[in-house]
Amino acid sequence: MATIQAEERSIDNGNGHLLSSYWYPPSGASRGAVVIAPAMGVRQGFYATFASWLANQGYIVVTFDYLGMGRSRRIPLRKLQVDILDWARHDCSAVLGAVAGAAGELPIYWVGHSVGAQILPLVEGHERLSRIVTIAAGSGYWRENSPQIRRKAWLLWHGLAPALTAIAGYFPGDRIGAVGDLPAGVIRQWRRWCLHPDYLVGVEGEPMRQAFSAVRTPLISLSFTDDEMMSARNTESLHDFYTASPKTMRRIAPSEVGAERIGHFGFFRDAFKSTLWSEHLLPALEQDHPIKAVAQATAT
Repeated sequence: MATIQAEERSIDNGNGHLLSSYWYPPSGASRGAVVIAPAMGVRQGFYATFASWLANQGYIVVTFDYLGMGRSRRIPLRKLQVDILDWARHDCSAVLGAVAGAAGELPIYWVGHSVGAQILPLVEGHERLSRIVTIAAGSGYWRENSPQIRRKAWLLWHGLAPALTAIAGYFPGDRIGAVGDLPAGVIRQWRRWCLHPDYLVGVEGEPMRQAFSAVRTPLISLSFTDDEMMSARNTESLHDFYTASPKTMRRIAPSEVGAERIGHFGFFRDAFKSTLWSEHLLPALEQDHPIKAVAQATAT
């Protein structure tokens, strides 16, 4: 498999800031473009191996860091005024706009990991997407979290997050091994969401509910039975907000792909190239390429 050399590009988020993005050119003719929207506290470098593999399948692939995260962290977090809705309306919208400009008439796909799937309805231009693939995504309502972290979630939201953010001026997650460093506006908003049974829709109200209902792009959800953060109920709750999208829900056990563990982050490990990536992710994209699909069917 060819080594893909990614190019770093700065993208103006339209709100006075520059974002870091990496662009992976396709191997051969372009078959489409894929935007990888990261999970909370996860830097774009985490997705590099997966992005390179996708580029080798013929896709333009773009990763990015939200404002204040990774290579988009250009000023001290305590000085940064930003929340999760800003990430959606400004950062994600700017990235999708840049990708749409580069893709032309090619199909564009959104691969949203966790929060990257939660905020899509507020992304300007999401109507341009051919398909949405959500990975380990669900509501963050703490009472419905997996049993492994429910008690830790209670401690985080009722103790650590408000106290440490007040002291530091941002959430110093790296120091305590929880999520990662986050701007104050992000952690405070996320806390409000996670304490509400209807998560972001319950807190942000009817405009948010309508935004979800306005998404009509076909959606495929890939979730995992051993996800230490998202229970089956968390996953169902989030995707129920997408009332108008044709949905395919796939909940996968590690044993189905010959693995001991997948969890919340494992999907993006290169150990899953021949299983989760090839057998579950790639077919979701190739539905827009009937010629290749027919050829594969004939070959088998």
